[in-house]
Amino acid sequence: MLRIGLLSDTHGWWDDRYKTFFSECDEIWHAGDIGDASVADGLEALKPCRMVCGNIDGQDLRLRYPKDQRFTLEGVTVWMTHIGGYPGKYSADIYARLSRNAPQLFVCGHSHICKVMYDRRLNMLVVNPGAAGTYGQQVVRTMIRFTLDAGQIRDMEVIELGPGKI
Repeated sequence: MLRIGLLSDTHGWWDDRYKTFFSECDEIWHAGDIGDASVADGLEALKPCRMVCGNIDGQDLRLRYPKDQRFTLEGVTVWMTHIGGYPGKYSADIYARLSRNAPQLFVCGHSHICKVMYDRRLNMLVVNPGAAGTYGQQVVRTMIRFTLDAGQIRDMEVIELGPGKI
């Protein structure tokens, strides 16, 4: 059993509450638009991390982190990327790849909108943690925690960090 802390779209913003909210997690995942290496360094100092680069990330972060990560953890197949979409709104290239080999859990960011949706057509859970940073149109900054356990995704909780603009 592993407890996962998931965030995206920090855009270079560090919130000291990440330490508290991720203290009970085994890993932290960042679904892109990290924005600054100091944010990545801070998260990696807290827990083991899995991160992907996003469309605003510079060359330094693109060299450190891949565009996509596919892995299996606690019996759950996962694909994490930054720009992914959601059921009925995937980009054509993402949908083609998902149709060929859908994971149990598809994680993406980019929209700054927190969504947890089940795609019945592809038989997978789609999770976007929203935006943990202050840049963008989000009204509330959000992150997610959940558990992976013996092929199951459970105990999903959305954490609200406060207003999108500070």
